[in-house]
Amino acid sequence: MTRHSTRRHALALLGTTAAAWAALPLVATAAGYPERPVTVVVPYSPGGGVDIITRLVTPPMAELLGQSLVVDNKPGGGTNIGMGAVARGAADGYLLLTASNTLTTNKALYAKLNFDPLKDLIPVGRIGEAPLVVVVNAKSPHKNLAELIAAGKGKAGALSYGTAGVGSSGHMASALLERAGGFQAVHIPYKGGSAAVTDLLGGRLDFMAINPLEVAGHVGSGALRALAVLNHNGSRLLPGVPTARSLGVNVQATVWWGLVAPAGTPPAVVQALNQALNKSLAQPAVLQKLADIGASPMGGTPAEFGAFIQAESAELGEVIRAANIRAD
Repeated sequence: MTRHSTRRHALALLGTTAAAWAALPLVATAAGYPERPVTVVVPYSPGGGVDIITRLVTPPMAELLGQSLVVDNKPGGGTNIGMGAVARGAADGYLLLTASNTLTTNKALYAKLNFDPLKDLIPVGRIGEAPLVVVVNAKSPHKNLAELIAAGKGKAGALSYGTAGVGSSGHMASALLERAGGFQAVHIPYKGGSAAVTDLLGGRLDFMAINPLEVAGHVGSGALRALAVLNHNGSRLLPGVPTARSLGVNVQATVWWGLVAPAGTPPAVVQALNQALNKSLAQPAVLQKLADIGASPMGGTPAEFGAFIQAESAELGEVIRAANIRAD
């Protein structure tokens, strides 16, 4: 099976709808669990996308489990501080991590990690995903994706793009776009996506690949132009924007979120947490809040989430090594 077919297979496994998971009973698969509050580490500062998603799903999970889920923000180190704390933590079901794209990239990006994200953390369940969109300044001469790619092919390094940092979802999406389009641009990492958007608005960058939630207002006001959505289904927040695939550029790049636990966490505990997550994702209020921020619920089993993680790690690891991307 090829790398791309493996990835497609993993994604196909995740096609289960939230409605199907709602029908599952929440069974007491781990006797007496949980007996005290569960800590959910978010490896980012409060108020960011991962924090918002975590605080969206943890209250209904807490209600179903009968114990509080306490969010603990541990930002820094490219998410390695938070990930490492959970990877080295007690595998008793009382410590979780809201993981995102860096779970599948940091092993390749950092030469000296004191934990292995793919071995020291195990999947609990996938929460959801949101597409990334390629945007340019409204005054850009590149009116569509084909023109942007053509400009990049015309001269190596002729285009620049900004991201929230080395190894961020926007960085990986841009690298995938470069590979699919056959061009090479200059990466300019920032300490956060908002600073990069400011420079794009100021005409100091040529393009960005970013969550539509962060730029939909600028697109609506006419300050930025959206060229293509980097998934196969488009964006709820930018419904008129074509997908890259529909334009002949086969790129799939999303920002995603899921819950993971320290390796060794009892399977019965993982199952109880997974069922609580799936039932939470099926609640109308949660579905509406996800839709409001342009995200789609995923759900599924731990095994399905694990297959996705492995496929993403293999593809993005290859991209990172081929482009010689390093974060340290």
